[in-house]
Amino acid sequence: MSDLMDTVLIERTRSFIPDGNVEQKRMFGGTCFMVNGNMLVCVSKRGLMARVGKDQEAAALSKPHASQCRPTGRPMPGFIRIEPDGIETDEDLKDWVEMARTYVCALPPKAAKPKKTRTGKAAR
Repeated sequence: MSDLMDTVLIERTRSFIPDGNVEQKRMFGGTCFMVNGNMLVCVSKRGLMARVGKDQEAAALSKPHASQCRPTGRPMPGFIRIEPDGIETDEDLKDWVEMARTYVCALPPKAAKPKKTRTGKAAR
């Protein structure tokens, strides 16, 4: 996927996340969207990583172009990797974002971590 296609996918994904408490961060080699501090989806050149939770994992894996997320060789329970072909249409992308929102929006908000200074110590 080219840089332009990556940027377009980020914009398409953002359009399906209307929550005001959404944060965008660079993580996992891509752009992650966080809701209340919890990762929702991550867009990268490899496609989409969606946090769907363990209860929806089997249903998610039954969809075309979906596989278990294994960034280090070990599975990440509740996280699904979707190939670029699986998110070509807005309808497909929206379905994945909605599946992730169902799980992530039910999670309690994460407390903000204190920012570190240049010396590596937490700021007071």
